[in-house]
Amino acid sequence: MRRSKKKLSNKKARTLIAKMNPRSPISEQYRTIRTNLQFASVDQELRTMMVTSAGPAEGKSLTVSNLAVTFAQQDKKVLLVDADMRKPTLHYTFRLDNSRGLSSVLIGDKLMHEVVQQSDLDNLDLMSSGPIPPNPSELLGSRAMENFLQAAKQSYDVVIFDTAPVLAVTDGQILSNICDGVLLVTRSKQTEIDAGKKAVDLLQQVNANVLGAVLNDVEQKKSNYYYYYGS
Repeated sequence: MRRSKKKLSNKKARTLIAKMNPRSPISEQYRTIRTNLQFASVDQELRTMMVTSAGPAEGKSLTVSNLAVTFAQQDKKVLLVDADMRKPTLHYTFRLDNSRGLSSVLIGDKLMHEVVQQSDLDNLDLMSSGPIPPNPSELLGSRAMENFLQAAKQSYDVVIFDTAPVLAVTDGQILSNICDGVLLVTRSKQTEIDAGKKAVDLLQQVNANVLGAVLNDVEQKKSNYYYYYGS
């Protein structure tokens, strides 16, 4: 009985509410985040964005997936990339084949068009992490990564990356150098204030453009669980 409850919980946790119920208050909050991100980068068009968190289990991957949906609903051609090549989740959320993906492109085994997978939503394409490599940080900081991003920008209006938590590994700091902006995800009653500040400090040390942060699981009236504030 416990096992079935756990499965139900996992399924619920991966629900893309922006897709399944676009008129819900939470979906509206995701659209508000999207709008605020676009205003935060007013001096430069937001073409590439990285979403990260201070630590694990803060809602980063669910947030980035729902955000990608809202950008696609805005009639922008979007590529969502799982750049967390340590604990990838995109293939679970969208039920993708993960036998090939970003790591396959970066090591030269596949071309971008060979690993991009279409979602069942208009304007949204997906790229899973691919096989987990022994050297994710080196791959993300490689010339191959820069070449991939340039190629992706030629085919898509917005490229969004899900990356590993900043305090755990250097992957996010490395990738932030080639992205137009960074969104930090935190969770109410879980993310410690010092941890959140340290995550921002680490990003700013590499001159990342921190656009703002999302605070998950804030219980408010009318089920508005997501709150955005500019940096």
